[in-house]
Formats: sequence, structure tokens, C-alpha cells
Amino acid sequence: MENFRGPVKADCEELLARFQATESVRYEQFLEVWRDMNFSSIFYGKPEGNERRMFARLIMSVASPYFFPPYTFQIRVAGLYLLYGLFNSQLITPKEKIRIALKDWEDAMQFQRDAVNAQHYDVLYVFRKLLSDKAFYFTALPTPLCYGEKKEDRKKTEICEEFVDPSSRPQELITTDVLEEIGNIHEHYEGMKKSIFAEPDPNLNLIQQNLVPKLNGAILTYSSWQWNRTESEQQQDAGEGPSNQESSRRAQLIASIKSRSYGQVAEASKSRRHRQTQLVQADGADFSQKVPSKKKRSPSLKTRTQLRFNTQGNESEGLTRLWCLSAVKEEKAPEKRKKKFNWNPEKSSDPS
Repeated sequence: MENFRGPVKADCEELLARFQATESVRYEQFLEVWRDMNFSSIFYGKPEGNERRMFARLIMSVASPYFFPPYTFQIRVAGLYLLYGLFNSQLITPKEKIRIALKDWEDAMQFQRDAVNAQHYDVLYVFRKLLSDKAFYFTALPTPLCYGEKKEDRKKTEICEEFVDPSSRPQELITTDVLEEIGNIHEHYEGMKKSIFAEPDPNLNLIQQNLVPKLNGAILTYSSWQWNRTESEQQQDAGEGPSNQESSRRAQLIASIKSRSYGQVAEASKSRRHRQTQLVQADGADFSQKVPSKKKRSPSLKTRTQLRFNTQGNESEGLTRLWCLSAVKEEKAPEKRKKKFNWNPEKSSDPS
């Protein structure tokens, strides 16, 4: 059944993307997109009676994360409408409920308060309609946890970046309460500095003047810069990119950088410094690199010695084999055999 998770998620994201393009949170706009895609027919994927409930449970588990952070308010509204439509379009009885973990219930209550403050009554009606129909199933975890299941086997839910607000960590950290607390600490620090220095030097800055206003101004400046950057990126994605002149200038710059990079000679490593490095010049867009010819291997010492003395041996026939790496023995004249002294004169043959 898990092989249907990818296609179901793709269909849900396509529906949410179409609703996001309307730039509205009205239920009428969502209903038009729902009917245009005929999204209620998604439950026809498994007509078998024994698999309908498992398939409906899979669809609910895929659609429910879009109702919670970190998605934008519009995507969360679309996720609520999606859960409402899926819950009422099921082909099984009793209907499969929507799992909500206890840790996510506070986010749901905050979402309800935001809808009331913004006077989105259609959003409020849909949410309370689900509550009255007992469509939520409160659990300890958003997904079932089975005994013996390994943690690495459970698939992590991937967040679609197009449905998430840009990160605003400074705005989240520097709130009104934090600025008020920083102001109180700053005043206390200023009083302590003045008590230490009875008559401080006017040229000496003991504290940072206007710390809280400067900090608040820096946060607002960053927020406006982030907003302008997001708008410019959206315009470029829509097709309003740079002009042809800027594109050609950028192409020329890249070509010049490539030509300089190909023209430089890289230093060879210690093991390859015996090889010659050749400089390759690039002309225009032709960056063909010449391959250096392979250097012939020099003959060994034994081979050179053989060639040398063989050549000398051909010129003079009288030479001996001097190419041997051993000492050459000089030819010695034959020695005369010496007569040994005879100790038995009786046996000796005396000619006299």
C-alpha cells in the first residue's frame, strides 16, 4: 500500500498549488479547483472492499500534515479544506478519521484563533464542522508506531519548499516582549555605569545610546530586504529576467574567466614533476586542450653498456668481452713447471 503514497502526495500538492495561485482563502475558490480536478474520484483507486479502509487511511495520513506548521496560512487553510473534502468523499462506512497528535492540537487551536481574528468565517465553519462530526482521532503520535519497527525504516515527511514562508529567525527572536526586556536591562545597566563614574568624561561613551530603537530598526530593515528579494525572485521565475544586454555581458565575463583559467599552468605534484607541463591557450569559445606526447622511456644501464661495448667490439676484433660487469683478467704467459726435490735419492734415476 505504501507504493501509492508518492502519487497521492503529488496529486495533493498539485491541488494546493492551484489554490495557492488564486491568492485567496475562500472556500468557493477551493471548491472550483476541487471540481475541476474531480478530486473526489481519488478513492476509486482501490475499489476492493478489503483495501478501501487502508487506502483511505493512507490518503488521510498524506493530507493531514498540510494543516499544520511550517506551512503558510493559505496552505494550512487549503489543507483544512482538503481534509474536509476527503472526509466527506469516502466510500467506506464508518468513515476513516483524521489523526491529530496531542502536540499538534495547540497549533490547531492557534489556527482557529487566527481565523477568528481575521474574520475568515468559512474557515471557522469548516473546522467546527469537522469537530462536530467527530472527524478527528486524537493520538499520541501522528503516525502509528508498531512494536519492533526500526526508526530508520520509517519514512520522513518531506516538506514542499514552495508552500513554506521564507525563514524569519530574527523576527521570531526579537519580539515585543524581548525588546521590552532588553530596554529594562539597558536602563539598569546605564544606572550602574553612572553610579560607578561620578563625573564621567563627556568624550567617553559608557553605554550604547538608543539600543532598542536601533535593534528594532535593524530587524525592520532586514524584513523589508527579505520581502523585496522574495518578490524579485518570483518575478524572475515568472519570466521577467535580465535583459539581453545583461545576459550577453554575463556570457562575456564567463568566457573571459574560462580563458584565464585555461591559460594558467598548474603546478605539478612531486611525483609528476619529471613530466613537462604545456601551456594551452584558449581562443574565444574553443577550449581544446592539447594532450602532451608520451615521453619515451630511456634504456637501462645494462642495455646502454651492452650497446656501447658491442659497438667497440665490432670495430676492433681483438678486444675481449668487456661489457661484463666483472674485472677483466689479463692474459698470463704459461709458467714453466718447476722440478720438485726428490727425497728418495735411491729411487731417482741418475744418468751417471
